[in-house]
Amino acid sequence: MLCIAAVALGLLGAPSTAVAQSTAKIHRIGWLGNGGAPSGPTQSVGDFQQGLRDAGYVEGKNVAVEYRYAGGDPERLAGFAAELVRLPVDVIVTSGEPAALAAKRATSTIPIVMTEIGMDPVKAGLVVSLARPGGNVTGLASLSNDLWQKRLALLKEFAPKASRVAVLWNPANPGNADCVAEIKAAAPSFGMQLRYLEVSNASALEGAFAKISKEPADALVTCLDSVTLERAGPIADFASKRRLPTLAPLKEYVQAGGLLSLGAKLADQRRRAASYVDRILKGAKPADLPIERPTLFELVVNVATAKTIGFVVPASFMVLADELIE
Repeated sequence: MLCIAAVALGLLGAPSTAVAQSTAKIHRIGWLGNGGAPSGPTQSVGDFQQGLRDAGYVEGKNVAVEYRYAGGDPERLAGFAAELVRLPVDVIVTSGEPAALAAKRATSTIPIVMTEIGMDPVKAGLVVSLARPGGNVTGLASLSNDLWQKRLALLKEFAPKASRVAVLWNPANPGNADCVAEIKAAAPSFGMQLRYLEVSNASALEGAFAKISKEPADALVTCLDSVTLERAGPIADFASKRRLPTLAPLKEYVQAGGLLSLGAKLADQRRRAASYVDRILKGAKPADLPIERPTLFELVVNVATAKTIGFVVPASFMVLADELIE
């Protein structure tokens, strides 16, 4: 009788466990990025997904992610942000300034975790302050535009004769306005004449290449933007054929074949965005989570590219560089 009773109790207990497991909450996260396309995730998405796994989240098991990619067309962001709000999602993670601003305009209640922010988020109107954001937006900001003085100094050391410098920038990206201003302020110190080329999409990039081909430059500088980041390879290929040294704010450009970069480790920030999501899902308020800023910046040099375009890597770079790509 005792055995029968035990079995009966076990059977009675089993359904409650099954019900508990089946009704466990699956958190819904929205991803909003200016770059990328529905055909596949960007590197930004891949880094964030790794961060989720590191935090113990498994897509389809305890979290679901709704991805919205604007494909480099910022005008699509407002509609995508509105879609995520209507679903609704528990948190929205944004990639780049245009996406963060679109999400901010779409909701004042759903928490927003921003990544890949080059401009000052306070200046952009995203948060009240870095220490206490004060609203529904928090996250990580690279804040690296003030490094352009140092970046141009490195370019001048590498290519002393560089005076005509072409600058690729996206006017649709608010952060690029700061980038252009910083470069403009720093350039006179190095005797550089700047030529700004607007790159808002792939066809505009091809147009920029054509202009440089007609009016040659001595170097090519790129502001951080999803359009140029996703086409870092073609930019590097063009510069290599023209034997142009290139300068960029991120390692990813150099990995794609560019020459020099000085900037934050953006991949780490993308992964860390998942920790913000984790804290928010566990009850933390975005208003109380300080904006995280990078404390370390890395200098990356592509030695193979230097050889291809006919430059010798200065001895100082061989010592100072955090990474040399052969």
